[in-house]
Amino acid sequence: MALFKRNPFGHILIVKKWLIRILGIMTHRRFRGFNELNIEGSDIFKDLPDTNVLFISNHQTYFADVVAMFHVFNASLSGRVDSIKNVGYLWNPKLNIYYVAAKETMRAGLLPKILAYVGSVSIERTWRAEGKEVNRQVKMSDISNIGKALEDGWVITFPQGTTTPFKPIRKGTAHIIKRYKPVVIPIVIDGFRRSFDKKGLRVKKKNILQSMEIKAPLEIDYENDTTEDIVTKIEYAIEQHPSFLKVVSEEELAALEELNKLRKW
Repeated sequence: MALFKRNPFGHILIVKKWLIRILGIMTHRRFRGFNELNIEGSDIFKDLPDTNVLFISNHQTYFADVVAMFHVFNASLSGRVDSIKNVGYLWNPKLNIYYVAAKETMRAGLLPKILAYVGSVSIERTWRAEGKEVNRQVKMSDISNIGKALEDGWVITFPQGTTTPFKPIRKGTAHIIKRYKPVVIPIVIDGFRRSFDKKGLRVKKKNILQSMEIKAPLEIDYENDTTEDIVTKIEYAIEQHPSFLKVVSEEELAALEELNKLRKW
């Protein structure tokens, strides 16, 4: 029956739609109420293809980053450029949005399992498990599942694989880009670490100025760029290259101080 249509991962779309609506209404004030999300560049979404788009972003919390992106993506697609005003955009959300997340994170409790149903492509991390450093082979089924999600729609990934800033980019993202040749859209976020706890579930501080900058598609030569070339491009695009740790000038420090007054650190 069409009512119980499923996506490629077996999730019932009508269930997913209602979960997005309910969770979206519950979380809306976290980005327009308790805090204020400043959005730049969301007009790009209306010109993107419906499938094979990969969003790459720096990472500050486990869940709040993705939730904010779901809000911004759907608001923009319903005509709200750089705004999530009026939560009515959640009534008819885009159902083929996915995000890459660690399998152990998405199994840790009822709420993560619900969030996983909304769109998680859960993978086993090759470098860390249960709080310990590990070194294991990439599961090809994980790669193929990301490819399956790209074939069906849009995929959000955090190529550093951690919420700690300026950590190295994982080469797996570059391999996925070379293999599936998606349109790659960089996103840079800020303010989430100050707004929420590490999981992104509890509001830690109110009246924080959050920001989300959506950039133009990354220019990639899928045939000739090496994985190292792509990793470097990602580092610069999501502003996690070591050069962003430069010493700032007095003028920049003054500007940052004015911004901090708005953020109320």
